[in-house]
Amino acid sequence: MTILLKQVTIADPQSKHNGLTTDIFIENGIIISIESNSSKKADQTIECNGAYVSGGWVDVFSNFCDPGFEFKETLQSGMAAAAAGGYTRVLVMGDTKPVTDNKAQVAYIHAAGNHAHVTLHPIGAITKKMEGQSLAEMYDMRASNAVAFSDGMHPVQSPGVFLKALQYVKAFDGILIQIPIDKSIAANGLMHEGIISTQMGLPGLPAVAEELMVKRDIDLLRYTNSKLHITGVSSATTIELIRAAKKEGLAISCSVTPTHLFYCDEDMTTYNTNLKVIPPVRTKADRDALRAAVVDGTIDCIASHHAPQDWDHKVCEFEYAEFGNIGLQTTYATIEQTVPNLKPEQISNLLSGNARQIFGLPVVSIEVGQTAELTVFNRKGTTTLTSNNNKSKSSNSAFMDMSLNGVVIATVHNKQFTQ
Repeated sequence: MTILLKQVTIADPQSKHNGLTTDIFIENGIIISIESNSSKKADQTIECNGAYVSGGWVDVFSNFCDPGFEFKETLQSGMAAAAAGGYTRVLVMGDTKPVTDNKAQVAYIHAAGNHAHVTLHPIGAITKKMEGQSLAEMYDMRASNAVAFSDGMHPVQSPGVFLKALQYVKAFDGILIQIPIDKSIAANGLMHEGIISTQMGLPGLPAVAEELMVKRDIDLLRYTNSKLHITGVSSATTIELIRAAKKEGLAISCSVTPTHLFYCDEDMTTYNTNLKVIPPVRTKADRDALRAAVVDGTIDCIASHHAPQDWDHKVCEFEYAEFGNIGLQTTYATIEQTVPNLKPEQISNLLSGNARQIFGLPVVSIEVGQTAELTVFNRKGTTTLTSNNNKSKSSNSAFMDMSLNGVVIATVHNKQFTQ
């Protein structure tokens, strides 16, 4: 297949063509030419008209529910949603049934995305069955293509177990991913603890439950000199802790979700269960601190935390609703809506370059002769997720039927074109 991108602006800090508006010709998955006015004929010609192209986007934390919960999502429907959202690679968490805590489960997920339009990178469990007691066979999972290790929505509570995990992954230069929640604090919390939770009569989950966990994990990281990625950061204090740890030289990175960039606890007064997430959305001040941290580079990645839930688990009383929402198809547009002053190169780094460096994924560069793994996006377009264009099997989106700035035009990956 041949593809011609007409008059597209390159957003790739690694490329000597960064910032150039040009034509890109691709043949059999390889960039053949980058020239101002290409006369080449192609099977697919895209008139980009002011759109940008970057290295293919990477989501660092999604749940595809397969195996075990295929009524919520399958690997195939998850990949379709990812491609529609501009992603060429997705790190898939192991909160499945059975849990992804062995090499067979890792191989199952990895094989599904092999040579597909979206590559799947399994996240292996840190502990067996994600019970937080004894370490899973992380070395075997790494040999079977696990890219990182996390207990997903069941963050490791024992400091001793987490310390051992940090030490264990050093043998193969591995990295752990942790959602920062100390479950011993307000274990039954449903939303951020504050004035709004009191007014709504809902049990709160205070920011200190996150901040104590982050302090603990940074101390353990310093002791082990290992690698740690904290995902779902939600408080201003957490950002300051991570900023200080980075300044210290620790191998720490972090990601934020689109939901936490867009919403705050004041938006929950309607008891919208699609805003029931872990960690919870917090105050306006926290939200503004997250946005500022995206701009200044303290936050490395945007993680969708794509968490499909079926109708029965979301259309119910707030107390009984499951946590999480879907987000792959709206992540980019949410960034444009909440942090509109980002440079194209910053968007490229947030959605592609930083994740590739942190998790050791293939580095891509928009240069002649390089493999074409690309995402084309238009900052002037709009995205509206509806029941008709939703690719996920679930519809628990906090952005359904909402018009957002920015639109994904196409992806190119594994010699395949998705528009």
